[in-house]
Amino acid sequence: MWEQHEIQQQIGVINGKIAPDLIIQNATYLHSIFKKWVTGNIWIKGDRIVYVGGRMPAMTEGAEIVDATDKKIVPGYIEAHVHPFQLYNPETFADYAGKLGTTTFLSDNLTFFLLLGNERAFKLIDQLNELPFSFYWWARFDSQTVLQNEQEVFNLDAIGEWLKRKDVLMGGELTGWPRLMNGDPDLTAAVARAKQEGKKIEGHFPGASERTLARMKLLGVDGDHEAMTTEEVETRLLQGYAVTLRHSSIRPDLPDLLKGVLDKELDVFDHLMMTTDGSTPSFHIDGVMDKCIQVALDAGVEPIDAYLMASYNVARYYGVDDKHGIIATGRYATLNFLERETNPVPSDVLSKGKWLKRENASTARFKQVDWSLVPDFDPDFDLDEKEFDFKDAVGIEMVNDVITKPYEVTLDASMDKLSYEHDESFLMLIDRNGKWRVNTFIKGFADRVQGFASSYSNTGDIILIGKDKKAMLLAFREMKRLKGGMVLIEDGGVAASIPLPIGGGLSAEHMDVLIEQESALKRALAERGYKYGDAVYTFLFLQSTHLPYIRATQVGLYQVMKNEVIIPATER
Repeated sequence: MWEQHEIQQQIGVINGKIAPDLIIQNATYLHSIFKKWVTGNIWIKGDRIVYVGGRMPAMTEGAEIVDATDKKIVPGYIEAHVHPFQLYNPETFADYAGKLGTTTFLSDNLTFFLLLGNERAFKLIDQLNELPFSFYWWARFDSQTVLQNEQEVFNLDAIGEWLKRKDVLMGGELTGWPRLMNGDPDLTAAVARAKQEGKKIEGHFPGASERTLARMKLLGVDGDHEAMTTEEVETRLLQGYAVTLRHSSIRPDLPDLLKGVLDKELDVFDHLMMTTDGSTPSFHIDGVMDKCIQVALDAGVEPIDAYLMASYNVARYYGVDDKHGIIATGRYATLNFLERETNPVPSDVLSKGKWLKRENASTARFKQVDWSLVPDFDPDFDLDEKEFDFKDAVGIEMVNDVITKPYEVTLDASMDKLSYEHDESFLMLIDRNGKWRVNTFIKGFADRVQGFASSYSNTGDIILIGKDKKAMLLAFREMKRLKGGMVLIEDGGVAASIPLPIGGGLSAEHMDVLIEQESALKRALAERGYKYGDAVYTFLFLQSTHLPYIRATQVGLYQVMKNEVIIPATER
C-alpha cells in the first residue's frame, strides 16, 4: 500500500528526524475499538496517520498545526453499497459526498462492465484512485435483466479480472440469485471464484423466506441489504448475515428499521451498516452518509453506534480496517471534524491527508478523470414513423415506481395520438445500435406526457414513452442531438431535459446543477400525471428482471416469474 521510502519517512517522523505534514492538537476523537471519545494529538505524514496519543513530535518546522479544541473528530464515512451511475458519475458524486464527510465508496461496476470492457474500465478506476477519496468496487455476476448475449458478456474470464483487483471487495449484488439456487453453472463458478479470491458475496433478497436465506448462506452469500422490516433484519442476523440497512429514494426504510431494533432492545449495532443504495440526485440534497447518521441519531441510536455503522463496521466487515474506519496509527488520514457529536455534517473534512472542506468552506472540485474514455452515445440511425406500430394485446401496467404487471390492451392501436382521458401510453425499447425494437403499451405511467425519450436505462438502450407518436419521435431526435439524455417534449418543444453526454447515461455536471435538472424533470412529469416517487428509477428498472412481473428487455416483453418471452423483439 505504501512504498518503503514512504514508510521510512513515516518512521522518521516518529524518530524525530522529520516533521509531520499536519499536526492536529487537542483532538477529541472517536476511537472505534474502545468505542469512546479519546483526547490526544494526531500526526499525519502525506496521506497516513503516523501517530495518535498524548505526545507532540520532536520536529514541527513546516508542519501545518490545527487546534481541534471544541471539535469532535470521527472517521470518514463509508458508503457500503453505492450505485455511482444514477445520472451522476462516480467523480462528481464523490466530490459532492466527500465535502459532506462520505470519503469512501464501495461501488457497483455494472455500468463500466456493460459499456466499456475491462481495459477501459480499469483505466478509469485507476484515474479515480488518484483522487483524495477512496474507491472500492463490486464485481457483478449478472446483468439484472435479460441480455441477448448474457453469457458472452458475463464470462468467468472477464469477471475474474475484476476479482483479482485488490480494490474489488465483493461479488454481486446477486440480483440473479434464483439461478444460483437452481445450480446455474456460470453463476456457481463466479461465486466460487470470488470466494477463492477472498471477496464477500452480497445478496439481493427482498422478501426472502428463512429457508431461502439459509440456502443462500450455504451457497456462499455473506450479506444482504434488502431487509424491509425489523423481523427481516432479525432473520438475516439469525442466519449469520451482515446486514446493511437501507435509506433510499425508493425505499426510505431506515427510520422504521432502527426504531424496531431499539424497541426490541436488540444489542446488534456492531453488526449493522447503512446505505443510500444508489439514490437519485435530488434525494441527496440533504446529504449522503451524514444523512443516514442523522436518521439514526433522530431514531435514538447512541451517537457512537451511529457513527460506527457508517465507518468502522463497514471497514471491519470488508477487511479494510487496516486503512479505514479507525483513527489510529497506520490508517489513512481521513477525518471528519464535527461542531458537536449530534450533527454529523462536518465543518472540516480531511481525506487521505487532503482538505476537502475547511472551516465550512469547500476546497476545489475534483477534476481528475478523462471521461472521453467512455464512447460517445451517437446512434447512427433514425426512426421511421412506420416503426411506431403497436398491435400486441399485452402491455405493462405500473403498480408503483418499479413493480409492473401485465395487462390486456383494448385500445385502438392504430391511432397516432392517445386520449388524455386514460393513463395508457405507447412504449418502445430500442437497441442503442438500432438493431431491434420492442413495441408495447404502458399503463399508469402518466396521462398527459406527449413524448419522452431516455438513453438512461439498465442496459444503455433507448426508452420512448408517450401519448403522441410524433412527439415521441421528436424526443428521440432531441436526445440524439444532445448525444444522450432525458427529454420531455410538449407541443413541439422541449418541456424539460437532462443532458447525459458521458456515454448517454451520465451527466458531466456537478451535483448541484444535476439536482436542479432532475428536480425540474420530475416536477414536469408529475404535472403531466406521473404519480409515483422516483421516475428515474422507473426508467432504470423497466428492464430489470430481478423485480416482478413483466419487463421490456433486449429479447422482448418478458414474463419474469415464468422466465419466458411473451412478445419477441422486432429486428430493424
